[in-house]
Amino acid sequence: MKLITWNVNSIRQRLARLLAALERHEPDIVCLQETKVEDADFPTMEVSAAGYEIATLGQRAYNGVAILSRVGLEDVSTGFTGDPVPEQSRVVTAKAGGVDVVCVYVVNGKAVGDPAYETKLAWLEALRSWLDTTRDPEQPLIVAGDFNIAPDDRDVWDPALWAGQNLASEPERQRLRALMDWGLTDLGRASAGDVQGPFAYWDYQAGAFHKGWGLRIDLALGSAPIAARLKEVVVERDERKPTFGEGKPSDHAPVIVTLSG
Repeated sequence: MKLITWNVNSIRQRLARLLAALERHEPDIVCLQETKVEDADFPTMEVSAAGYEIATLGQRAYNGVAILSRVGLEDVSTGFTGDPVPEQSRVVTAKAGGVDVVCVYVVNGKAVGDPAYETKLAWLEALRSWLDTTRDPEQPLIVAGDFNIAPDDRDVWDPALWAGQNLASEPERQRLRALMDWGLTDLGRASAGDVQGPFAYWDYQAGAFHKGWGLRIDLALGSAPIAARLKEVVVERDERKPTFGEGKPSDHAPVIVTLSG
C-alpha cells in the first residue's frame, strides 16, 4: 500500500502536477492540504477520471483538505469534536483500504506570542483529546498532513536560527509528542533514522530551496499496526523544482509512505 501526503498550496494551481504524480506513483491513498477551494470547486471530474474516490472539506482561498482513494472510501467525516476553530477546514477522515485515515492541516500559529499560536496549541490539545475518545491505537490508523511543526532539531535546516521560533518551539513540539504518545509513530523519522531531514518544505522566498533551507513539517504518523508494516518513506524532492512539472511548484514536496501488504 502506498500513501502520499502533500500540501499542494492550491489544487487549482497544482492540478496538472497532482494528476502527473498520480500517474507516476499510482498511490492507493492521497492526503492533500491547502486545497483552497470550496467543495463544489474541487476538480472532482479530473481526479475521478484518474481512478480516485474523493472526500473533501474545502474552504475558499484558505485551508482545505482532501482524501483521494483508489481502494475505497467509507465512514467519511469532516472536522472533529472540540476543534477551537471549526470554521476553518482542517480535518477530513475516512476509512480507505482497511486503514483509518485522518488528513490534517494544523494551524500555522504565525509567531510565538501571537493569538494564532495559542490557538495552534489548543488545536493540538483538542486533536489529542478527540483521538482519546474516538480512536483505538491498536487499530490501523494514519494521521497525515502538514503539521506546521518540525518535531526536533533534525527537522530544521539551522537549529540555532529556529530555536524558539514558531514551527520549532518547545510548546508545540511538546503537544506533538503528546499526540504521538497516544500511540503513533513518526513514520518518516522511523524510515530515515538519525539524520537531518529529509525536508519536504522550502519557502518560496530567498531561494530557500536551492540553498537547502528546508523543514520537515509534513508528517505521517501511524499506529502500531501501521508502523509494523512500514517499508519506507521518501520525499519526492524533484516535485519542488520549477522545471520538473507543469506550472509553478508548491512550496511543499510530496511525502510518499510505502507499507507492506
